[in-house]
Amino acid sequence: MRDADPARMVRTVHDVVAEARSGTAEPDRLLTALAALRAVREELAAWEPELIAAAREGGTSWTSLAPALGVASRQAAERRFLRLRPSVTGENTGEARVDAERERRAGDRAVADWARRNSAILRQLAGQAGALDGLGARARKSADRLNTALGEDDVTGLLAPLADLRAHLPSEHTGFAERLGEIGAHTDQVRRDAVDHRRERTT
Repeated sequence: MRDADPARMVRTVHDVVAEARSGTAEPDRLLTALAALRAVREELAAWEPELIAAAREGGTSWTSLAPALGVASRQAAERRFLRLRPSVTGENTGEARVDAERERRAGDRAVADWARRNSAILRQLAGQAGALDGLGARARKSADRLNTALGEDDVTGLLAPLADLRAHLPSEHTGFAERLGEIGAHTDQVRRDAVDHRRERTT
């Protein structure tokens, strides 16, 4: 029934409801209508987060979305989206998805703040990476990404290619890899601390 036309299924349910109200609905018709109603409900539930995401990608604000979603504030609109959106990290409930997303954002903000405070170190490492020799294709690709990111204003764009470069450095650059590892370990700790702090404030 998942491949059926939702509009046709709604018409079928409507007809059976009319029959039920007049007392003429057969039991098999009622069961069919109930199954169709469940399928339509599941289909509509899947459409809502898709439409919200498309609206956001098109520039619609959470404030503008709130009335359309039947909620009173931008915070409530965003919360509804997070609760409805399928989880990519395994959370089973809507509230767990909301918490996971907000923890991820808190971690991202903390890491970005740390990176901006330590921009000179990160830019220095990125510059040194471009001068490394003996790099394989994947390491060279990461070094090229770093070179591109160096031209951007936001230093946080250096973090991902630095981590990727470390994973592909040859053995002769062990010392440099260790320095990159220290950066990765520190940003991981910054992220964990931010998540722990948020959890303490919300419990």
